[in-house]
Amino acid sequence: MSSLQHLLDQLRLRLSAHDALGLMALLAVLCGLATGGVILGFRWVVESSQTGLLGGPEQFWALPAHWRVLLPVIGGALIGLMLQWLRPEHRGTGVVHVMERLGYHQGYMSWRNAAAQFVGASTALISGHSVGREGPAIHLGAASGSLLGQRLGLPNNSLRTLVACGVAGAIGATFNTPLAGVIFAMEVVMLEYTLSGFLPVMLSAVTATVVTQLVYGNTPAFSVPAVHLESLGELGWLLVCGLLIGTLAAAFIQSLMFFSNSLTRWPLAARTTLAGLAVGLIGLALPEVMGVGYETVNLILLGEVATITLVALVAAKLLASTLAVGLGIPGGLIGPTVVIGAAAGGLLGQAAQALFPEMASEPSLYVMLGLGAMMGATLRAPLAALTAMLELTANPNIILPGMLTIATAVLCSGELFGKDSVYLHQLRRRGLDFRSDPLLQKLSRLGIVRIMDRRLTTLPRQVSRTALEAALDQQPRWILLLGETPDKAPLALVPVADVLHHLQTDPQSEVDLLAIPAKRLEPASIEYRASLREALALFQEREAEALCVVKTVAPGIQHHLGVVTRQELEYQYLH
Repeated sequence: MSSLQHLLDQLRLRLSAHDALGLMALLAVLCGLATGGVILGFRWVVESSQTGLLGGPEQFWALPAHWRVLLPVIGGALIGLMLQWLRPEHRGTGVVHVMERLGYHQGYMSWRNAAAQFVGASTALISGHSVGREGPAIHLGAASGSLLGQRLGLPNNSLRTLVACGVAGAIGATFNTPLAGVIFAMEVVMLEYTLSGFLPVMLSAVTATVVTQLVYGNTPAFSVPAVHLESLGELGWLLVCGLLIGTLAAAFIQSLMFFSNSLTRWPLAARTTLAGLAVGLIGLALPEVMGVGYETVNLILLGEVATITLVALVAAKLLASTLAVGLGIPGGLIGPTVVIGAAAGGLLGQAAQALFPEMASEPSLYVMLGLGAMMGATLRAPLAALTAMLELTANPNIILPGMLTIATAVLCSGELFGKDSVYLHQLRRRGLDFRSDPLLQKLSRLGIVRIMDRRLTTLPRQVSRTALEAALDQQPRWILLLGETPDKAPLALVPVADVLHHLQTDPQSEVDLLAIPAKRLEPASIEYRASLREALALFQEREAEALCVVKTVAPGIQHHLGVVTRQELEYQYLH
């Protein structure tokens, strides 16, 4: 083994623990650079294409009426044909796909899914579908972290952290809100808060945000005027606003589930083409619905959108977005919730001005509160929504009204209407149960090599006494008996203490290690990259008594590195 390979193996061993912060910090910076670069590429493809077609990003209103219908239809058909051409396992995209890979596959993500996300989402956004760019960005960021970890051969617990780093970097780079990216990654995707997770995720978010700021500058996603709460007497109205936004969030989730369960027997291309036709017809009457809609949010913040347009925008954006995503368009959900919440907040701000003009705040405050409350209630991410509002406004005065409005909206959507995070609803629709178990989360943060017993030697079943004594001179604790077949499959795991006792009582020169009186454990093999959570699942699935940690160096060639017993794993599980 070369000195470089030995060094890499030592680094991987350190990363199998949850406290290797120095190494993870370095990897987080690399992940942030990769994520920032991917997000830049994604934005460039979308914005340059829109500029070529429309004369500028998001200017769908400038299209002739017939092209407002045809463009999303063509985009939907192309997306559907592309996804149908792919194998089913390569079609998964978006935040739900990232959560599934974390919950059930230890963060392993495929470049094919990432490529499908890049092409599909960019096509959807260019053609005017009413979807967001944050969900695709999160997928691309998470894939950047996962593929980096896979390339370096990192243990799976480190791979999970790099996925979270990619998620945070993607949100930070897209919205120019690095702190909101960190909170979103921990609150929505990882479903846990730990010091060992926070620090790398923070570094990745900062790095990715800086990369995009070098190109797009450090201006926030929205032009937010100075906002503040005029009077504490408005708190009662904020409760009403929270209840109304929470109801709207529940309607959004219900609508998405309805369309997701509709026309499931239709070919995918037919569903996505139908989605394009529906979005085109809605855009024919209200072009503000098409695309992400951030320019519309800026106009709402400036008070330049008429009341009737705000009412139509809330209803049309909700319908168009849930229909598009529900029928299979690979776009994001965060962008639509931002636009819907902003429009609803604008209406509530105008109502406040009409009901109590002497103490009502500026409507722009309500626009931001509606934006944050809709995002928090739909994603079930109140802290991420509050942090995003704070970073977008750069104004701490929004914290108090923001906390009240977001908390009320989340409670209304969850407790009154029984709605969980929109992503969890989508996972359950796929038959997946993404629960956050603190003990399992702890096991996911530790690598199997961290607790394995390295005092292991391998021997065939029939061995000479001389060879056996030479092996025992290395002071192993376990002997792994290998079969005589070409794959040398493990036969049994024998404690050395029992073998020593036999040697003292039997003088024979040839020893059959399967025949001597000894305790024998039936082992199962597990790759050295695995986490303790995977080890626990393997113990339960195979009913194994011990696990042999192996490193596959070539097809059919494995190095046996150590042993993990059920007792040792249960100790880690309980402590």
